[in-house]
Amino acid sequence: MSSKATTSLPRTIAAHAILLLYTAIALFPVLVIIVNSFKSRNAIFRTPLSPPTAETFDLIGYRTVLAQGDFLLYFQNSFVVTVASLFFVLLFGAMAAFALAEYRFRGNTLMGLYLALGIMIPIRLGTVAILQLMVASGLVNTLTALILVYTAQGLPLCVFILSEFMKQVSDDLKNAGRIDGLSEYRIFFRLVLPLVRPAMATVAVFTMIPIWNDLWFPLILAPSEPTKTITLGAQLFIGQYVTNWNAVLAALSLAILPVLILYLFFSRQLIRGITSGAVK
Repeated sequence: MSSKATTSLPRTIAAHAILLLYTAIALFPVLVIIVNSFKSRNAIFRTPLSPPTAETFDLIGYRTVLAQGDFLLYFQNSFVVTVASLFFVLLFGAMAAFALAEYRFRGNTLMGLYLALGIMIPIRLGTVAILQLMVASGLVNTLTALILVYTAQGLPLCVFILSEFMKQVSDDLKNAGRIDGLSEYRIFFRLVLPLVRPAMATVAVFTMIPIWNDLWFPLILAPSEPTKTITLGAQLFIGQYVTNWNAVLAALSLAILPVLILYLFFSRQLIRGITSGAVK
């Protein structure tokens, strides 16, 4: 027993060291952006890796972001698009996953494989067809166009993950609900969904980050001033010859905040969702 513990100790130390190194590499660019957003322009280029001091501390970037353009509107647009897309992805994805996991019908497996193709095929390959569809529908320069695209983008991963979790929900629990007279909708909303909350939190995080950070579809489908998202609005300070790096870094720092808040809020559910499939 002691020999096994002795053998596993170096492996544990090595695993934690690798994870800490990966965490440091992943967080380093984020920290550089946030630190430099509080510094003057000269300090950004002279000492980009040092924290702001009394001489280099400057909030001109944040003042510029709030003064030029309508940054609060861009933030609001990103928030509306992200929240609405997440709501529809989780709602429709969970319902589809429940149907695939609960009911056996002809083509069940084929339908699951068809939905899984959406994970492997990037939605950007259909940009021209999507743009033509939105033009024909009169949805260009509307937030509805972005919500529809992001919902379609997030559904395959949501269905794939949630269907596997819903297969693990006890059949006895669902059958007991049916005996008590619960409808399939009540079984789904009252019995199944509360048991797969960790998986839904995992899907929410993995779905929200690409939507919030996306620049491709806002630039193509909603580039007008009233529908700009926060990532597209940050391009306002990047010019062909002159770039206001203070404003760019400040805008990126503000854009990072919602993602960090979401992770802190769902971190426990996220970890449970990721590890529940590995530990029986």
